[in-house]
Amino acid sequence: MMMKDKITTRKEIENLDVYIPGKPIEEVQRELGLEKIIKLASNENPYHCSNKAKQAMLEEIHRAGLYPEGMAPALTEKLAHQFNIDRKRILVGNGSDEIIRLLTRSYIRASDEVIMADVTFPRYETNVFIEGGKPIKVPLLHGVHDLEWMFKAITANTRMIFICNPNNPTGTIVSEEELRTFIERVPKHILLIIDEAYYEYVTDKDYLQTVPLLDEYPNLIILRTFSKIYGLASLRIGYGMMHPSMVQELVKVKEPFNTNRFAQAAAIASLEDLDFVETCKRKNEEGRKYLENELEKMGLGYFPSQGNFLMVKINRSGDELFQSLLKQGIIVRSGVPLGYPETIRVSIGTEEENRAFISALKRVMESNHS
Repeated sequence: MMMKDKITTRKEIENLDVYIPGKPIEEVQRELGLEKIIKLASNENPYHCSNKAKQAMLEEIHRAGLYPEGMAPALTEKLAHQFNIDRKRILVGNGSDEIIRLLTRSYIRASDEVIMADVTFPRYETNVFIEGGKPIKVPLLHGVHDLEWMFKAITANTRMIFICNPNNPTGTIVSEEELRTFIERVPKHILLIIDEAYYEYVTDKDYLQTVPLLDEYPNLIILRTFSKIYGLASLRIGYGMMHPSMVQELVKVKEPFNTNRFAQAAAIASLEDLDFVETCKRKNEEGRKYLENELEKMGLGYFPSQGNFLMVKINRSGDELFQSLLKQGIIVRSGVPLGYPETIRVSIGTEEENRAFISALKRVMESNHS
């Protein structure tokens, strides 16, 4: 039966692209019939999560029939203690993705401008578009946020600025002095959001510690997540740190039960297992150095990453190399949808996974040259 009148969506979402995550292992197994698959596509922790987190989830099973506490008070208290800040400054979300969505929903009005890097995490742009705002994209400089040009992009219509540090997908960081100066210069009526999803992996000493600046800059918002080094990606839990007045505004538009009991329990336990975090950080650094050395031997470039991934410059279509590696049972991300068409982004895996990736990459590169 034909509909007489077409039902249309809001104009803000008519031209939005669907977010395409890294291919799941199960999908590749179905498509190619391969038994062993190594996924290095979504910047997940190859060591999964802490055993303390697993135990906490098991103990939470008998409460599965009960709604969770909507404001995650126990986790909020734990985070406040860890960072030595007022608990009223913390909002727990369904991944830090949700905090981004709540910020744009609460603060972006039609025609408001939001400054961000080009290229960076795409959900900033998507959420701004949904609310009718206008993304202002400032090109990266050698894969790094160009803070000077981002500052020059500020106008009377600027409402919000996003800085991803370390940046996804390049993994680069802004220097401590540059970022501190930028924070000082940004007008206080503009929300300045620093996304630190990969914070725990950073080993470079030239990295700004932003939490101590919260009292001094009421427009500063810091985002972090349990999806990366804590290995809780499937549970969808993250948090934002900001002025208490902003927390109260975001609470008005968040879902009543936005994070589940298992996620809250696992996150609390994860914060208590410092040895697990330090081990993951050390192994990630070792894996990153191994991959960098091997890539240099092959004559391939890469952006200097402080995350748990590398963006590799391959001087050919990222889509083609992605497909070739897929047939070898290695899932990476093509740089084409990420804004760097002649790259691939590879997550840093275990020692075995890293060696398997390098071996597959050598085979593919050699076969392409022959």
